[in-house]
Amino acid sequence: MAQLAASIVSHDEEFKRQASRLLRAGGVPVGIVEGGRDDVAPDLFVVDIRFDSSSGMATIERLRASHGAVPIFAVAAAAESDLILQAMRAGANEFFPWNPGGADHGSRSMEESFHGAVRRTAAKREASNAGGRQSCTTHVFLGAKGGAGTTTVAVNSAVELARLTKRPTIVIDLKPCLGEVALFLGVRPRFTLLDAIENLQRLDKDFLRELVSRHKSGLDILAGSDQFDRPTATDAGAVEELLRVLARMYEHIVIDAGNTINACSVAALYAAETVFLVTNPDVPSIRNAQRLIERVRQLGAGSERVKILLNRGSDQHLIAPKQIETALGYGIFQTFSSDYRTVSEALNSGVPLTLSNHSEIAAQFGSFTRSLVGRAEVVKPEPEKRRPFLGLL
Repeated sequence: MAQLAASIVSHDEEFKRQASRLLRAGGVPVGIVEGGRDDVAPDLFVVDIRFDSSSGMATIERLRASHGAVPIFAVAAAAESDLILQAMRAGANEFFPWNPGGADHGSRSMEESFHGAVRRTAAKREASNAGGRQSCTTHVFLGAKGGAGTTTVAVNSAVELARLTKRPTIVIDLKPCLGEVALFLGVRPRFTLLDAIENLQRLDKDFLRELVSRHKSGLDILAGSDQFDRPTATDAGAVEELLRVLARMYEHIVIDAGNTINACSVAALYAAETVFLVTNPDVPSIRNAQRLIERVRQLGAGSERVKILLNRGSDQHLIAPKQIETALGYGIFQTFSSDYRTVSEALNSGVPLTLSNHSEIAAQFGSFTRSLVGRAEVVKPEPEKRRPFLGLL
């Protein structure tokens, strides 16, 4: 499901933060569009009418006149029947009394209704796009610790997505300075993620073609920053906007987010269809994975989107898979075997596992990627043409 673009209309910054969190906690990727952006059409408006209902009604009427069928959520201090009727007459599609974050039944009921409305909005948008261009799917790979194999998993998954689907696919290295995506793929990029976020206003298909590196599998690569101190928290808004722009150009986005949750990786988490947490079967990895899962839950980034990938799962005398599932509260979505020699050879040669050999781990990546796209998206390779017998003489 592609990311929804939501615009929150309010003068209350705390309300904006709470509304952003609530929008993103409903299991649907949601990006927040700042007011005044003419180049991004919101899929949803949230209008604050708690303190000035007259001005709020005028805002709803103006948005309805200028944005046609775009859903509008009106948020008031209480569910007063007259106010509900006024909001609906002005053009609001949904009305909510604002009391999120509480433990009482009313607060939980409000949040559930709000999340349901967001999911319905996303489903209607998907249905309206059916038959047109395939919507974009974003996968974020997050490591439980350094050296967990996050980049190996992200890179090989991205290559397989591009190879199997033959659809526009890009891999993004979100780690500052020490990112290795380009190295793993054997390319020397001229430009990096920083060039993209510093030139967002120019970022059309032609300009993007200059920024990315193309791999022989058909995969586009947006290399990581070559600066130790960037991207930083001040770049998070630009990263979120970049992902929104790329979602209009690609059908598959793969993000190597490293092994820390910072402002930029949070922007990626909010945009993600799925967050793949890469862990190893050892105590430090499992402990860190527990902390990362809890942090994702605290952020309201949709913990139901988290899936566990167990890397180096064939090592003996380590924690059993069942114990890992119990500790994390999630089933293991995919296990990748421990094959240090094969992985090292692929890294040193700059040729992804899925393109260089027929090992067990390469087959596991193929199986994993097919589970992401389904049979309908996999393009069957053309059969090799046989040369006439006389042509061999």
